[in-house]
Amino acid sequence: MLTTMIDSNNWAAVPFHFWSVVFFVFGSIVGSFLNVCIHRLPLGESIVSPPSHCPHCKYSIPWYLNIPLVTWLFLRGRCRNCGAPISIRYFLVELLTAVAFLGCWLTFGGQSVGLVLVYVLFLAGLIVATFIDFEHFIIPDEITVGGIVAGFVCSFLLALPQGQAALGAALRQSILGIAAGAGIIYSILRVGKLVFGRQKVTLPADTRIIFSETAVHLPDSEIPYEELFYRQSDVIKLQARTVELVDRCYKDVRVRLSPTTLRIGEEELNPEQVPYLEAVSTEIVLPREAMGLGDVKFMAAIGAFLGWRAVIFSLILSSFIGGILVGIPLVLLRRRELSSRLPYGPYIALAAAIWIFEGEPIVALFFRLLDWINGLMLAR
Repeated sequence: MLTTMIDSNNWAAVPFHFWSVVFFVFGSIVGSFLNVCIHRLPLGESIVSPPSHCPHCKYSIPWYLNIPLVTWLFLRGRCRNCGAPISIRYFLVELLTAVAFLGCWLTFGGQSVGLVLVYVLFLAGLIVATFIDFEHFIIPDEITVGGIVAGFVCSFLLALPQGQAALGAALRQSILGIAAGAGIIYSILRVGKLVFGRQKVTLPADTRIIFSETAVHLPDSEIPYEELFYRQSDVIKLQARTVELVDRCYKDVRVRLSPTTLRIGEEELNPEQVPYLEAVSTEIVLPREAMGLGDVKFMAAIGAFLGWRAVIFSLILSSFIGGILVGIPLVLLRRRELSSRLPYGPYIALAAAIWIFEGEPIVALFFRLLDWINGLMLAR
């Protein structure tokens, strides 16, 4: 059955660009579902139930007002029931998915239908990860761990009709890709933690720092603990002029807060039993990450689909895009502080998508450029 479904001869019985239209339309429909995933996965909600509804008035959207691309334009980006604005992100995700699916068919449809189907699944995952990471600075396990499993299974299914030799090679590439993606990024994460693992924040004199049950409250920001404590060893440190709890006070003490322990001077407390703490200090040291564990699993998923060479390519290109093309200009334009968090997942996703369509030519061009530079050096 699998062989029949991906047999290019069966697909060729219908004009090539009929399938172009099909993939564009199908992509827009999938994009509508991806919008549901982008909205609900970070909230821990079901992506199946309840049916599509307005996030403002909870109006259940009927099928004729849920036509991808068309409905958003027809209603001018507003809910038919309450008139509340509907984010343009819904339209952009549907359009991006439709174009991505069409691009896969136009590029690989004449080569392998199976490859097209695998790539559209992979690109759908990249789109969900990108928009969630931009908004929430996380990539859910449904995308990362699910992507690792899906990539391995797709390698198995795609190579199965080609015989045992091709199957073994495909599975080895997938396993090597998973190991390379997880191993390299985790190593970078650990090194980054050693080098950039602390952020010292200098504060005005007599600044009040409040530790609530959910976050650290600084004069101009509120930082949830989940953004600070990625592991049990992470610690918030400060030298406080005064510390006030609900039932006691301290003066001129060192404060250390970890996920499991609150130490004030020589006294050790359970943080869960301290709902409120107020300290006065001129400086606080916060833990921070070079990148999150979600990026490690995300790169492993890319390796599962595309192999280890794509991992190396995506790592290098995403660092260039995120750091040089995006990060530095934002800092120079004062739109972002040098120490601010920058979602890395979208740049990994963009690099992986570039690998699918143009990765090999870019690598070949890079090595030709190196040969040309080497030739110039030798000529001197």
